[in-house]
Amino acid sequence: MSHPDELLVGIAEMVESQHSSRMSLTVVVPGAVITGRLAPEALWKERVAEVLRDSEHLRRFAAAFAPPRDDGDPPPQGGGSAHGGGSARGGRPTHLHFHVARILQGSFGIPDTGGMYRVALEDVSAWTVGDIGYTDQ
Repeated sequence: MSHPDELLVGIAEMVESQHSSRMSLTVVVPGAVITGRLAPEALWKERVAEVLRDSEHLRRFAAAFAPPRDDGDPPPQGGGSAHGGGSARGGRPTHLHFHVARILQGSFGIPDTGGMYRVALEDVSAWTVGDIGYTDQ
């Protein structure tokens, strides 16, 4: 979508404002169907940073997901985050942040345990409320 669905943006705003990670969603983006739970951006970044810090080889990348330090200086002019924040257009979300999520491929969900995905709202071509799963029945 060149213009994100306003209803989907509203859901993203509610997840951010309520700091809730209970909303399950499935989205279609170019090349993938992703299903899982949404998380507020700050919580998502915190969790990604934790995973990276626990990796001997990826530890240094955790800093990219860490919140900016409050050094008492005012934020830079021009808006936006140096870390590619999920909000723009007057604070409206620009991305969905999935955790405990899977990419659906045939009869499999990748990874089995769920991953962390960031999806641009403008890339979502279809969506539904709920987490889609498979059973062997």
